[in-house]
Amino acid sequence: MRPSIFTFVTLAVLTLSACGTAPVQTEAAASEEVTDHGLLWVKHAAEYQAISAQVYAQAGRDLAGLITDSTWSALPGHAGDATKPVAIILDMDETIVSNVDFQIDHLPYSSFKHYVWNRDNKAVEIRGAVSFLRAARDAGVEIFFVTNRPCETVEGIAGACPQELVAIGDVHDIGFETDADHVLLAYEQPGWGKEKLSRREHIAKTHRVIMLFGDDYGDFVFCARAKPVAPCSVAASRASRTAALDTYSDYWGRGWYILPNPMHGSWTTVR
Repeated sequence: MRPSIFTFVTLAVLTLSACGTAPVQTEAAASEEVTDHGLLWVKHAAEYQAISAQVYAQAGRDLAGLITDSTWSALPGHAGDATKPVAIILDMDETIVSNVDFQIDHLPYSSFKHYVWNRDNKAVEIRGAVSFLRAARDAGVEIFFVTNRPCETVEGIAGACPQELVAIGDVHDIGFETDADHVLLAYEQPGWGKEKLSRREHIAKTHRVIMLFGDDYGDFVFCARAKPVAPCSVAASRASRTAALDTYSDYWGRGWYILPNPMHGSWTTVR
């Protein structure tokens, strides 16, 4: 017996229904996989390594000239002072040491988790950092690290600021020597909040700062956060941060050296 038209229609409907459900299931499964390409780029991309090496190589080429030019200061509002010793200020995380493995495995972030991870893991150098730091020290430059790792008590850990020892240890891990006088943490002294301006000004009292290094706008430009912290009272915006590119155009690439960080930072909250 030949199949009826009803049979053909029924088979067609069943076939289309079956075909229609499969892509929906596949899309649902795919949507559950979230890939952070910023993390993967820092972890695996040769391009990231090349940019980091390039930043420190350029700074190395600029070093002698900025030391010799006694009128030069990397801090806006500060004139060069030939009577002061020469200094460089660097951030730590994502500037001289990498935290990409922490970012991959331990989010959401907390300062306690970050402290424990830094304590329990050997620091990994950002490419080019140590060779530059050694060249600067050999040239007579004093090196300061200004980090927003918080100086605070940790339950079960002795001392008022255990993060400082870990920070110093991280610098030692990558092959450079420093001490507590040259590692300045957030909240370590009254007035030293997350805004780094106060700590840069503290160093500038005794030194001519010729270079700044960091991965965040706040390592260079004051009041760069969406949520202002003292002494800032105005929230930053994408527009104000972009305007600062022109305001400080004489510094970018000559005295100011920014490292790439697509993973985290003040840029993530501004609108």
